[in-house]
Amino acid sequence: MKYIIIGLGNFGSSLAEKLTEQGNEVIGIDTDMAKVDAYKERITHTICMDATDEYTVTGLPLKDTDVVVVAIGENQGTNVMATALFKSLKVKRLISKATNHIHKRVLQAIGVDEIVLPEEESAERWAKKLCLKGLVNSYELDRNYSIVQVNMPEKYNGKSILEIQIKEKYNLLVLTTISHSEVNTAIGKKRNVSTVKGLANPHDILYEGDILVVYGANKDIQRFLKQ
Repeated sequence: MKYIIIGLGNFGSSLAEKLTEQGNEVIGIDTDMAKVDAYKERITHTICMDATDEYTVTGLPLKDTDVVVVAIGENQGTNVMATALFKSLKVKRLISKATNHIHKRVLQAIGVDEIVLPEEESAERWAKKLCLKGLVNSYELDRNYSIVQVNMPEKYNGKSILEIQIKEKYNLLVLTTISHSEVNTAIGKKRNVSTVKGLANPHDILYEGDILVVYGANKDIQRFLKQ
């Protein structure tokens, strides 16, 4: 896949490096030439440019880019301006870094697809989330084993945990499932509610939209997600 990472601070540079290591094509952008030089051997491409300048930004290969991440953190105003510019250019998937919850609300108002709060989420977790289709969230127990939340594949709809044979085929253990439903609020509006179903039973039936909480080796999780 192809990524553009705007801002090569701690989070942005770490994310760009991890995505490059996993075989993706990454363009890392920063206004600081020292940072661009520092990472030119560790990121596929590095460019020194102003990501709030529409003329230079339109020269980037945006149509061929799968994900744009605005990782600018030291200047919220620049972050918002760059995010708004990429949103107006209709990139395929836009992710932006928020430094606090007020900043997050501003980005939500712009219509950003996903928002990162680095103090709560690591670059490694986001690299895994971006590279593995269907992954919702993950918690690494060590370098080899993780607990992950994954979107249930459509082909499992209406089948039991026992029937899908996830343990036999992928050596993974389903810990629980999470379902989503709409409920009416006291003022007559609908809101989405997530329900954790408790410890998984082999005879539990899986439904469209469910999330599986799975434990296993990272290599087996990757194999399952690539099916």
